[in-house]
Amino acid sequence: MKSTRSIEILCLTLCVLVLMLSGTLRSHWWPLVGLLGGFAAAIIGFRLPIFFPARPRLRLLFESWSMLAFIAALALVAGPGATPMFNVFLVPVLLSAFTLGRANTMLQVAAICVIHGLLAMRIPGLELPSAMYASRAVGELAPILLVAYLTTTLSADISEARERIETLAQTDPLTGLFNLRVFNEVWQREHDASERGRGMYAVLLIDIENLKRINDDFGHDGGNSALCLVAQCLKRSIRSSDTAARFGGDEFAVLLPGASAEIAEGVGARVRNHVYKTTLDLRSRMIRCSVNIGLATYPKDSRDLRELLAIADRNMYRDKELRRPPGISSNM
Repeated sequence: MKSTRSIEILCLTLCVLVLMLSGTLRSHWWPLVGLLGGFAAAIIGFRLPIFFPARPRLRLLFESWSMLAFIAALALVAGPGATPMFNVFLVPVLLSAFTLGRANTMLQVAAICVIHGLLAMRIPGLELPSAMYASRAVGELAPILLVAYLTTTLSADISEARERIETLAQTDPLTGLFNLRVFNEVWQREHDASERGRGMYAVLLIDIENLKRINDDFGHDGGNSALCLVAQCLKRSIRSSDTAARFGGDEFAVLLPGASAEIAEGVGARVRNHVYKTTLDLRSRMIRCSVNIGLATYPKDSRDLRELLAIADRNMYRDKELRRPPGISSNM
């Protein structure tokens, strides 16, 4: 909001300077002062809480087009003497390019071209379908079109880079699952919602059996392949509303909103079966992996986050003890 306000004030200031320096303010005093005063009032009105408070994109769209309409009205009232006013059109075009995308920006450029034609029709001796007008239009409109195209391209590149950075900050680079920080944030939100609505959820802790042995026999590339295998099996085994994350090392966690112990056990069995049935081809050897799974449910097991995690961890190690000897086999 502060940035948009500064841009609108800059637009108003530039318009006043252009009108004063071109002398058109004196010749069209009352209509131009009325437009300037109206836009100044609009800048104040845009800051009111009732002006699209929950829809920032719609607010930006309205302000951007209002700015363009204001400049167009000044140019049309001032007439041919306000040709320098076209440089001020760059202000709403830049705002649109950085915030609203290419389609809206190019639509504004098209509107500016129409306004340019309307002003040209008022110039004595200048015909629109002529080489003179074409050269004039290219000289005055080409910079606006070029700035609009380059700025929208730069804005798209910045948005893509920001999305990549956000993705890297939220996910484990090896498996593509959420990292521990994001998982804890999602878990805390689900826990708070369950407390308010008296809901339920389940947490699964999962680790890979004998990952160290795979690393020793096949190197870290083999261990990374096993981690990616389990991650893919987790993605295939859970719902879109569930959250899977890598806890670090060979451990994973899954949050199952609204799941009872029976549902969570079914998910755990599905994960276990998918992992065991999916083989790894390491150095021409087919390797089967297995996982240990611990379960804790809210509110049945506990209402405390740390205690739930401790219960799931204990159950995971209990599962590991029950499943010895190790569940890794190799077949030629």
